[in-house]
Amino acid sequence: MFDFLRRTVRRNYGQDKEYFRIIDELFGFVPHNIELYKLALIHKSASLVLPDGRHINNERLEFLGDAVIEAVTSDYLYIEFPDEQEGFLTQLRSKIVSRQSLNAIAHTIGLDRYVISNSTGGANLKHIYGDAFEAMIGAIYLDQGYEFVNRLLINRIYYRHLNIDSLTGEETDFKSRLIEWCQKTHRTIVFETVHGAGYSSAHPVFEATVIIDGMSVGRGVGESKKEAEQHAAGSVSGALSDEACGDLLDRMDRLYRPQQRGVS
Repeated sequence: MFDFLRRTVRRNYGQDKEYFRIIDELFGFVPHNIELYKLALIHKSASLVLPDGRHINNERLEFLGDAVIEAVTSDYLYIEFPDEQEGFLTQLRSKIVSRQSLNAIAHTIGLDRYVISNSTGGANLKHIYGDAFEAMIGAIYLDQGYEFVNRLLINRIYYRHLNIDSLTGEETDFKSRLIEWCQKTHRTIVFETVHGAGYSSAHPVFEATVIIDGMSVGRGVGESKKEAEQHAAGSVSGALSDEACGDLLDRMDRLYRPQQRGVS
């Protein structure tokens, strides 16, 4: 009864009633400390500047939420897949907590409608909503505790909005797959990653090149070294299976061997 009255009062009265409604509609509960959730919606491009020069935005909550999501996801997968080994669990967790997956969840639940941002588009908007989702999870953790956020993330988000069957059949870690293939076939692989030229310092972009046996075979761009290298590896494999990836690189090898014979 008390919870019902509190929800009714906070959703309909007071200067923060709109924020209480937003959180209730998105996540199904009324918060204690609404200021945390208001902060979670502020992207760094729309930072509030305090008199002492500090910038207020959701980056710290995003940092915290990222760790909480990874911990909850590990719990979830450990219980959900009791017969699977570490490698499978690690790869599936990586897919669930990826920016692509979290962005999709943010759009699905409607969080994207409320994020406050001054970004103009392009690469700057790529991860905003997934970042805001992480910040929201960080806010829920601080406001409600780990057990609450664990139940909410698994029961309300994952069970409703994640297709685990699809994720288990989807390849996203192209870099690991390519490195593994090179190890099996006794090839050397190097990722050369540098800051991309012509991009603003406020939004750095990295460019990665994959070099196998001394040959440049793929390139990729990303907002982090990790992302750029994944994209570069993806450009080499171009497939979701070991067989297709191996076939592509074997064809590259057949093209390369005549050059070696010609040199010798």
